[in-house]
Amino acid sequence: MGLLSWLIARQVDKRIANFQNDLMEKHVAEVQHIYKQMRDWRHDYHNHIQKMKAHYHLHQHEEIGDYLNELDRDLTQVDTILKTGNVMVDAILNSKLSLAQKKNIDINAKAVVPKELPFSEVNLCVVLGNLLDNATEACMRVPKGERFIRLYVAVMKGQLYISVSNASGEVKKSGRRFLSAKGAAGGLGLGRIDKIAEGYGGFVNRQHEEGVFVTEVMLPLVG
Repeated sequence: MGLLSWLIARQVDKRIANFQNDLMEKHVAEVQHIYKQMRDWRHDYHNHIQKMKAHYHLHQHEEIGDYLNELDRDLTQVDTILKTGNVMVDAILNSKLSLAQKKNIDINAKAVVPKELPFSEVNLCVVLGNLLDNATEACMRVPKGERFIRLYVAVMKGQLYISVSNASGEVKKSGRRFLSAKGAAGGLGLGRIDKIAEGYGGFVNRQHEEGVFVTEVMLPLVG
């Protein structure tokens, strides 16, 4: 019986590790896409300047205005939503929130994260990535115009406090535990958040009422 339990635990750990690896690969791809857009725009910067100079010398001021408006729209698409103070966290949050905005989800986000953390930045990004993925997918199950995500991250009393609120339809529970609508993969995501928080001596609190789902995570910043 002991061997069977060990084999089951090993298989679960393997599934969680594979899930985390897949998640990080997805994060990296999303971040690379955003950075590629930024590099492309910077690469064309010289051409943009030359074009506006040509309009200027021809006294085509209206054309300059139109061109500047076009550039402003392009730049907005690759601009960052948040600057938390932590580069890796910035990359993940801006990637996830930008994708959510494209799905007609209203975003309200405030986040401040120390540059140096006493725990793994990768684990923090796994937590944040899972939270925002879950929030985005929950929003997609409610009508347009009702979709929203509220993110708040700050240092509070020696801990990193993370709060994600989102529009949500009906949710399933087993006792006091919330169940993922995504099935086994979603269950792994929720479990990964809990395991990371527990490993650092933190905790996770989830609540749902009146169409709003809230997840709070506390991670100690001091030993």
